[in-house]
Amino acid sequence: MNFKKSACAASTITLTCLLASAASAQSLPPPGQDDEGWRHTLGFYLFTPLRTTGTSTVAGVSADLDLDLGDVLEVLDFAAAGRYESWNGDFGIIVDANYVGIEEDATLPGPIGASVNVDVRQKWFGILGAYRIADGTYGAANQRYTIDLQGGIRYNSIRQEIDITTPGPTTPPVLGGDPGWVEPVIGARGMWRLNDRWTAITSLDLGGFGAGGNDLQIGANIGFDYQPWDRTAITFGYRYFSVDFSDTLSTGAFAYDVTQHGPYFGLKVFFN
Repeated sequence: MNFKKSACAASTITLTCLLASAASAQSLPPPGQDDEGWRHTLGFYLFTPLRTTGTSTVAGVSADLDLDLGDVLEVLDFAAAGRYESWNGDFGIIVDANYVGIEEDATLPGPIGASVNVDVRQKWFGILGAYRIADGTYGAANQRYTIDLQGGIRYNSIRQEIDITTPGPTTPPVLGGDPGWVEPVIGARGMWRLNDRWTAITSLDLGGFGAGGNDLQIGANIGFDYQPWDRTAITFGYRYFSVDFSDTLSTGAFAYDVTQHGPYFGLKVFFN
């Protein structure tokens, strides 16, 4: 295998692995939370993709990806994500932050003994407004449901850098780069209370729309909140994620076009 392709693939594994799910916080107040005045939810999430497929490009060299969860976990360095929502009546404010990174070292085969460092980081920070367009009941038990729409902006940054060090006085240039951009984000979410402990959730968010080279980023979730305690819920479900980003840097074409799917897990805390 060409080493550039191998390093490029490793970087994209990290960029797209364990991204936090944009699973819901609460337009539907959980059992036990006061529905009057401001209400708040703080959530922490982990997305574990069972399959990652697509194409990564660094310095004009592309590599096809077809990875399972074990491949992803082998290269993970650190991932963290959180989501805060504050609601008053039908209006909400959402802050969404995500970070994932890897720094991996390797030695090239052959007598030269060159070493390689692959440094990859992805982070985004989003601020959205939300409006609850439906709030009603369904079924014989008159369980409550809500539907809300969301929209705002997100700062997104992707780093894919490959640094090759060789013996001797010359130093090869670092391949890749660290582009960042601001993009629009829109979303929709439905929540259906099943009983005093369980809530079903579906959500869809779309971002990019060509801004900064991000043609389209899609996140779709279906899952549940299970609330065994008054102010805390366990959230879990299944997520689909795809992104199609491309740019031209000083070292050449830089891109990744990746699709993932797998379970997500998280914890949510409610307070007034």
